[in-house]
Amino acid sequence: MKPAASPPDQQSTPTVLLCSLREDALVEQVAGQDAVNVLTRWGEVRIDEPGPAVREALRRMAFGPVSLVNVLAGLRIEGGSAFEAQCRLLSGALNRLQGTVIQTLALTDGEGALLSVVPISGQARFAVTDIDPGRPLRLSRFATLGSGGDEAVLESPLALHRVLLHHGDALLIAAALARPTTIASLARTLGLPDQVVAAVTAHLVATGMVLAGERDRLGGTRFAEDSDPDLLAWADHDLLFHTRSRLGRHDGAYGAVFPQGHRPPYEPAVKPLPPGKRFTLPRPGAPDPAEPTLTELLESRRTPVAPGGAAVTVEQLSELLHRAARVREVHVGGQDESVCSTTDRPYPSTGDLYELELYLVIGNCSGLPRGIYHYDPQGHGLTLINTDEDALAELLDAAMIASGLRQEPPVLLTVTARFGRLSWVYGGMAYATTLKHVGVLLQTVNLVATAMRLTPQAVAFGDSDASARAFGLDWRRESSVGEMVIGPSSSGT
Repeated sequence: MKPAASPPDQQSTPTVLLCSLREDALVEQVAGQDAVNVLTRWGEVRIDEPGPAVREALRRMAFGPVSLVNVLAGLRIEGGSAFEAQCRLLSGALNRLQGTVIQTLALTDGEGALLSVVPISGQARFAVTDIDPGRPLRLSRFATLGSGGDEAVLESPLALHRVLLHHGDALLIAAALARPTTIASLARTLGLPDQVVAAVTAHLVATGMVLAGERDRLGGTRFAEDSDPDLLAWADHDLLFHTRSRLGRHDGAYGAVFPQGHRPPYEPAVKPLPPGKRFTLPRPGAPDPAEPTLTELLESRRTPVAPGGAAVTVEQLSELLHRAARVREVHVGGQDESVCSTTDRPYPSTGDLYELELYLVIGNCSGLPRGIYHYDPQGHGLTLINTDEDALAELLDAAMIASGLRQEPPVLLTVTARFGRLSWVYGGMAYATTLKHVGVLLQTVNLVATAMRLTPQAVAFGDSDASARAFGLDWRRESSVGEMVIGPSSSGT
């Protein structure tokens, strides 16, 4: 990142580059020393002997976008070695601060900013190069264009920047790049000046949002991304989800951040019972002392024989739920129980928040009528919420197909998540955490069921809309996130 050595000719250059610091950056003078510290999201950068150009540039960049040419001109440094020395110092400082310097491309005719390139990682590096007007260009298939409130935002999991599209012209250019085109073609189609189109596309290519391709000998277009084996393995939404649920490639808040403030969560610690006929489950006795140990269960684990259509018993189901998923204790802290209550259950959950619920689709269980039930983990009971045979058959048939079974499973256990229970605290990492919890719960159910000589089998996939209809849920608030079928012992014991 190099400041220009002389002001641009605004008659021939319709755009100008402006620089500013991210809002979370803080510039401080080191007491008693000729040095400044720039405190950034990614750490502290100390600049010794910064010189007047660096000091003035950082001071002004903290307030918003500025032209580095104007900063240098305003210092009234005579040309020659002194001026060149200040340029070198400024260039060096900005290079060290690339992870916190926002670059804004603006129009010189006073029509405002076109776009801003915002670093989202301390490792972000940005360099614009000229692009041949006839070279093929296209948006990356991983790039997403969305609303950032008052303006459009272009993001990609492959990029360490996001692009704010301030101006309608920049938005038109970005949208037109959804299919292969060239700078020259874009300028003709959109009726925009060649230099404006070239500047915008060059910035988008520099971020990685837009790909520069090559012509092959047959007249076609090749983009490296389309044949990269490491990228071919990823669906675009999966790669975005991966990068947004871990640190390193985004600048969003992470951890227990309470994104909506310390108000009561959408969901209480234990879900209120839905309306329906109540079935109190028998409390199980002590586990069979002849059960295998945890090590024996893990070492002998094999893909189970498919659950048959024979019935399980209500006593078996009761013991399975009691040992794997009941509420052992409710903890209340502080004065506001709705905010501070947590629970203790046999499987772990981040922050003891326990956002998961269990629904049972009973096809064949001695002691319980066919139907769809919600499990009450605190009172250890079932509530019959749906007896519609079509809904029952839809879920059991889908589970049979997804599990590779030849007959309807006796019991389908569906795990749902009350999303607000976790996102109230954890924001952007909430859903990834929920999926981890699903694995933990299903493994717990699997081990307990196997120890009880039942036949559990995870279901490869489920239909969230079908389960929401059957369970009477708003899928945006609570939705299915995992399934398992439970059958009797394959040996009949």
